[in-house]
This record gives sequence, structure tokens and C-alpha cells, in this order.
Amino acid sequence: MKESTTPGPAPIAVDLSARSGAHTVEVAGTAVRYWDYAPVEWTPATRTIVMVHGFRGDHHGLERVVELLPDHRVIMPDLPGFGASPAFEHTEHSVDGYGEFLAGFLDALALGGNTVLLGHSFGSIVASHFVAAHPGRTFPLILVNPIAAPALEGSQGIMAKLAVSYYWAAARLPAPLGNALLRNWAIVHVMSMAMAKTKDRTLLAFIHGQHHAYFSAFANRDMLLESFRASVGGTVRQVAQQLAVPVLLIAGAEDQIATLPNQHKLIELLPDGELVVIGGVGHLIHYETPQPAAAAINNFLERHPAP
Repeated sequence: MKESTTPGPAPIAVDLSARSGAHTVEVAGTAVRYWDYAPVEWTPATRTIVMVHGFRGDHHGLERVVELLPDHRVIMPDLPGFGASPAFEHTEHSVDGYGEFLAGFLDALALGGNTVLLGHSFGSIVASHFVAAHPGRTFPLILVNPIAAPALEGSQGIMAKLAVSYYWAAARLPAPLGNALLRNWAIVHVMSMAMAKTKDRTLLAFIHGQHHAYFSAFANRDMLLESFRASVGGTVRQVAQQLAVPVLLIAGAEDQIATLPNQHKLIELLPDGELVVIGGVGHLIHYETPQPAAAAINNFLERHPAP
């Protein structure tokens, strides 16, 4: 007799091929790769959202959220030095450097002041500093897992200092050893396991697969060290009071990198801010809980139409 077997859950897959196109645009001498995701149907309510990914990520990381925003056009570059985009040649990979890139990117694509800006994690630092320095250039601002306080402060300071030592050592070792350390499978896996909160094995496999596929797609160790220093030295808090647009913060209740108490402190500094907290998730809202994140984004944009 042939035994019957119960198939396991289908693996998670993101298919945006019907909506997306890959492009290259030159910004200040850097040939940047970006992805343009069209809405399923263009309507008067359709907005253009430019998304800025986090440290060591690329455009793939936010695609689960993009998938759930079918009514809007989303444009997402791989930041210079990450993914398919080459590193800056003459610009530092700093918050200001990426802010200059963002200004040039918006200009190159002729995106006007009604463009929505969204940043995740390190992208929240870049996006918030850009908005503070360029009032009226985008509207409104959405920050997912926003970095509200310096990484070296608070309960996670020890882990952040260990990370500083890791990136410093990789930069000082001979190039082959340093790059091997930065791209080490076991270390990347430990990072992935530390950030994930879900107990769903299928989702965990997807998250780990994403990190192993894309977390090591950086141009070189020098730009990675520069951008890491920017990620641990910059915060949204530094410019919070200068953000003269409505700001949506989407935070994870169990986030150990951008902790919830710091999100509550940040919201008090914003002239016009809202905080949405998603339970049972940490720093990987874009992977683990894209549905409530997308719902919060849609609700926010409905209440803050294009000026």
C-alpha cells in the first residue's frame, strides 16, 4: 500500500515581475540600479513612493511590503555600494553622502514634491536627514523600524560595540581574510537568527535565505565600514524637530535594535508624528509582518494626500 503524505506549506515567494522593471540612472557619476514597480491600476489616488533600504540590504528586502501596495508606484534603488549599485568613487558612504545621492536620484527621475519617502532601519536615518535638509522636497515621510537612538547607547550597546570590533577587524585584515570574515556564512546566519522573532519555520527559511542571498552583496569592505559607522552614529532623533512633514513611525514591539521605549521618546520630538506598533516582531517588520505595515502605510497616505 502506498503511504499518503501531507505536503508541507508552500515556500514564501515574492513575484512582482508583472509590475517591476530594472533600470540604471547616473547620479553624480555613479551608475545606480533601481527598480520601478508600477501600480496595478493608475488612479487619482496613486502615489509614488521612494523606498530606502537598510544597512547591508538591497531592494529585495522591502519587496514583501511593495507586493501589498498594489495601488501605488514604488521606486527603489540599491544604495551605492549595495546590491547591484557600485560604490561612490568620490563621495563618503555617510548619512550626508547618501542624502546627496537621494537628492540627485529624485532630480534624475524628475520626481516632484508630492513623492512619498520611506526608509527602513539605516534607511530611516538617511530619509529623515534628507527631509530635514530639503523641506518641501517630499511628502510625507514613513519610517519603518526607525533608528531613534545611537546604537552604542542603552541595553544593546555591548552588542553594537562587538559589531564595531567586527567591522574594524575586517577592515584591518588582509583583503582576502577581511572579505571572507564579512561574508562568512555562519556569522551572517547568526545575525539573521538574532533579528528574527517568528517561530514559523517556512518564514524563517525565507528570511535566512534572503539574508544569505543578499546580505553580502556589498561593493567592498571600505565602503561597508564607512556605511556601518554612519549606521551606528546617526539617528532620526538628531533631526526629529526639523521634520516639517507628517511622519509615520512603524515599530516592532520586540525590536532590540530600535527599541520601543526609544520610539516613544522619538514621537514626542516630532512636530507631526504618528506611531504604529506591531506586536510579536522585532527589526524585520518588512519580512515578518508586511501586512500590518502595508495597512498602516495605506491608512496614513489616505489621510495625507498629495499636496
